[in-house]
Amino acid sequence: MVYDIHLDTFEGPLDLLLHLIRKNDLEINEIKIADITAEYLTYLDLMKDLNISVAGEFLVMASTLMQMKARALLPSDSNKDNQEEDDTLDQLKNRLLEYQKYKEVGKLLSYKIMEASQVYYRTATVISKQDFVLDATIFDLMNSFRKALTALPENIKEIMYQEIPIETKIREILDVLEGKQYVSFTEILKMQNTKTALIVCFMAVLELVKNKQIVAKQSELFSEIRIYKVYNEICSDLKEKNMILD
Repeated sequence: MVYDIHLDTFEGPLDLLLHLIRKNDLEINEIKIADITAEYLTYLDLMKDLNISVAGEFLVMASTLMQMKARALLPSDSNKDNQEEDDTLDQLKNRLLEYQKYKEVGKLLSYKIMEASQVYYRTATVISKQDFVLDATIFDLMNSFRKALTALPENIKEIMYQEIPIETKIREILDVLEGKQYVSFTEILKMQNTKTALIVCFMAVLELVKNKQIVAKQSELFSEIRIYKVYNEICSDLKEKNMILD
């Protein structure tokens, strides 16, 4: 079975590197190429296994990281080689620092636009007052997926042929959300009892996010991910309660 998912706003390789740095509670200047390359390739393999469209820039970054890792592991006979290695790593760190600033400014501008807006349009979502306002990235979702996959009993981890239409899982997820403010993403994954069902469920979540039928939110980085259904209705009357988030 093949489930091709092409997301319009798919994060790039720098987003994945920043995710791995934050996940390991590191500063950009503390990154270790050997460790981060291994994790990066693990995520890349997972994206390929899930048939998520991988842009060429991901492969270019993978090649760059592997070259840097090889240089770091091989003995160097010249100061020139050491200088080239240091320059490449410094360039990557500078790119990450610059990109991180860009992302932070982008979030700030989004919040400013939201605060200045006087009207809330369709697809407004009622969010818990516990302030689950951070958008969960595809890498956050993939991290939860990996944990759920690992938790499956050993005897059902292998993929067995079982035709499960993605539309079926989409309907199941929307049914679970019906009448509820939110559902934990982990709970949705735990409902799946085979590897095939887990994969199709994950793809269904990505498809629903892409189509803006649901949103995935966190209260802080790497915390619980909650799935909220997007209701197509005018919700401007809730603005004063600070419970609406586009």
